[in-house]
Amino acid sequence: MFIGWDWATETHDVTVMDDTGKRVDRWELAHTEEGFAKTLARLRKHGDPADLPVAIETSRGLAVDRLLAAGHPVVPVHPNAFNAMRARWGASKAKTDAGDSMKLADYLRTDGHMLPRLEPTEQATLDLQALTRQRADHIEAKVAAVNQLAALLDEHWPGGKAVFYELDSDIAMAFLERYPTPASAAKLTAGRLEAWCKRHGYSGKKPGSVLIERLRSAPKAASRLSDAVVEQLVRVQVQLVQGIRATIRAADKAIITAAETHPYAPLFATLPRIGKVSLGQVIGEIGPILERAQTCEQLIAEAGVVPVTRASGKARTVSFRFATNRRARVALTTFADNSRHGSDWAAKIYNDARARKKRHPHAIRILARAWLRVMWACWRNGACYDPVIHQANSKINTPADTPLAA
Repeated sequence: MFIGWDWATETHDVTVMDDTGKRVDRWELAHTEEGFAKTLARLRKHGDPADLPVAIETSRGLAVDRLLAAGHPVVPVHPNAFNAMRARWGASKAKTDAGDSMKLADYLRTDGHMLPRLEPTEQATLDLQALTRQRADHIEAKVAAVNQLAALLDEHWPGGKAVFYELDSDIAMAFLERYPTPASAAKLTAGRLEAWCKRHGYSGKKPGSVLIERLRSAPKAASRLSDAVVEQLVRVQVQLVQGIRATIRAADKAIITAAETHPYAPLFATLPRIGKVSLGQVIGEIGPILERAQTCEQLIAEAGVVPVTRASGKARTVSFRFATNRRARVALTTFADNSRHGSDWAAKIYNDARARKKRHPHAIRILARAWLRVMWACWRNGACYDPVIHQANSKINTPADTPLAA
């Protein structure tokens, strides 16, 4: 039997198909506990869950988790790949929930031998991945909140933005809390500002004369809002930025704690310039791929640091890989970029790529591919990364010169 599951946020549609392509069962379920419980029980009537693979257009979420927990092999189908196959069921490419669940079941029946099963991620890796992804989401939220604060200051208090280099730094936040409007900072002098900075632990090493000049040289706002309203707007936005910064610090602590006790940590903790948070990000995003990858080439492709080649007849193009795990690529390339400042080997690969006229992002992906080969070797052999052995081992040093890294 083959199962097609068309998922949604409120209702799902399930089709059961036999090996001849005949639909033997089909129903709709609500996104409720009763709906899931009855559906899993109904599926068991068709056989042992281990013998009932389920095709679904996602690789995560409640439906996937419940199916895996029930013992069903889950076959994630990429929506783009599924849409490309619709023509086989009719030129109109009609779309309905019932039709999609039937098509997914049929696709699994005919092409299932070429589709990888979703393997449950190790619990420690899954926990670490959740922590690092939440941190990444909060980083994005912080960038948005800081941009909103910058726009607010540009309109109503340009001097407040100009004093310190980083708007989301501790000292800048403290300054805006104390001086949220131009009127509140009107009586500031170089001496007063320098004394205030000392009380708040300012480490920028700029004298008060420089800071006050930045403040005074900023354009004056022509806002028609009252000082009370500007103060309210600035204070609220500062509180938002500070709140997000606090959640990021809490996430950092949780990630560091989880990474220190993770079984993969000894393998990669000695990589150059990886850092504690970056180690957690690499394990959380690259770890699940390592757990299911059958070859190093699969690992590199799923991490998104190898291009896509299209060749037909005399035409051949090599293009950037868009369909990939973007979070894994970001975690890996962030580490790779840092590593070139702490490893002569990494610096040489990067510099050689730049000498071949590769742009910085391309050169970093080339270096990331080389590091993935190192990680694969450590993973396969269960050996902790040792920079001395790495430098001495030509078998690890050479892959950067292969066509994949060109």
